[in-house]
Amino acid sequence: MPPGDGRAAAARTEAEAVAVQRLLRERLVRDEAGPPADGTGTVAGVDVAYDDERDLVAAAVVVLDAGSLEVVAEATAVGPVPFPYVPGLLAFREVPAVVRALDRLAEPPGLVVCDGYGLAHPRRFGLACHLGVVTGLPTIGVAKSPFTFRHDVPGTARGSSSPLLDGEEEVGRALRTRAEVKPVFVSAGHRVDLDTACAHVMRLTPHYRQPDPIRRADRACRDALSAAAATGARGPA
Repeated sequence: MPPGDGRAAAARTEAEAVAVQRLLRERLVRDEAGPPADGTGTVAGVDVAYDDERDLVAAAVVVLDAGSLEVVAEATAVGPVPFPYVPGLLAFREVPAVVRALDRLAEPPGLVVCDGYGLAHPRRFGLACHLGVVTGLPTIGVAKSPFTFRHDVPGTARGSSSPLLDGEEEVGRALRTRAEVKPVFVSAGHRVDLDTACAHVMRLTPHYRQPDPIRRADRACRDALSAAAATGARGPA
């Protein structure tokens, strides 16, 4: 794992979480292009699933070869939900478990694709930004909805896009990954610019709307949660 501070994801109250978020945002790197989307290296998808009845969260990291999109590694972590649900502060619920899963990999991935937002966030510090800062890894966010921001409908062809706007500021892009299928909403996280983020998303969606690493992580975290339920585990695993 590159240098980072996973402990910085911790907070006990909403006010404390907002303060931590603003502090971490000062460490966000926005002037790097990021790993090239040329099929080299590795790319990981991260996702989480919740068991509301037992107050558990399961995180999964699935690492793919960027060229073949074959799985080369994966890891999961399950534990108590550490923070209540507050819009704009989901990272405080999810990042601790994701960091534990990342720590279980033999080698860090070259890029992390998050199911969620990066700069497309009211305070410009969504899950992808938060995870990137506390781990040091290049990250991007790919969401299924535009949150509160506006955009024009992109063209129907695969690869069509339109800016995701907050006022006049472009905070991400609506990107059509499948022809005549709803777009996804891409935003830069940490150490990756928006053009590079969109190029990676196009490479990672050869058959489906969502990037393959996220789709695989979604299945893996649900499987981990089911396994925890079957064993009755309630503590970190």
